[in-house]
Amino acid sequence: MPPRRRRRSPSSEEVKTKKARTWSLSRRDIKIDCDVLFSNKRCVAWFHEYTGPDEDVIQPEGMEKFCEDIGVEPENIVMLALAWKLDAKRMGFFTLSEWLKGMSELQCDSVSKLQNKLDYLKSFLDDAVHFKTIYRYAFDFARDKDQRSMDIDTAKAMLTLLLGKNWPLFSHFHQFLEHCKYKVINKDQWCNILEFSRTIMSDLTNYDEDGAWPVLLDEFVDWYREQKKTQS
Repeated sequence: MPPRRRRRSPSSEEVKTKKARTWSLSRRDIKIDCDVLFSNKRCVAWFHEYTGPDEDVIQPEGMEKFCEDIGVEPENIVMLALAWKLDAKRMGFFTLSEWLKGMSELQCDSVSKLQNKLDYLKSFLDDAVHFKTIYRYAFDFARDKDQRSMDIDTAKAMLTLLLGKNWPLFSHFHQFLEHCKYKVINKDQWCNILEFSRTIMSDLTNYDEDGAWPVLLDEFVDWYREQKKTQS
């Protein structure tokens, strides 16, 4: 049996090279970890890409660029879910404090990170409990802050966004709002519209005329039934 060859001890130069390579890989791993972790400083810098110098509010023009960057239309309902997550107070505006509160919770400090969270935000809209919370939030978010009620045109737009695809009677209700006497919607009416859409069947057979629905919905039922009689 041939004698076993003795392993050559590495030279000092080879040891240095190996240590340098290991240190280089370690630094690269640290950089990758830093990019993954949320950075408050990076989040603030990202915010200021959409504001003027020294401004602490993203205004409608900046909001358009923000939506373009993340690839979402401003009218997309996921933007409402994002505004809810930021607890934004005014439609079309994000303050720096709102931005930091929501983005830190989402752990987003860049466009790519937020894009990866869009499905997560949409999941809130598919959950009945969270959807109800977002629906109620939308009233205060969209109304003029010097008014207690929401003007009818804003209400129609927001209801289209929130209920347009899922409420079978929505097109009829929207038509009713087009011709009704109401110029504003108050919060009680707003909240009851959602409950009505969830609990009353599309043929209205389970509608209780003696129920505690707002007069607005009583009038809608009368209007809808009259429309059906006329068509038949």
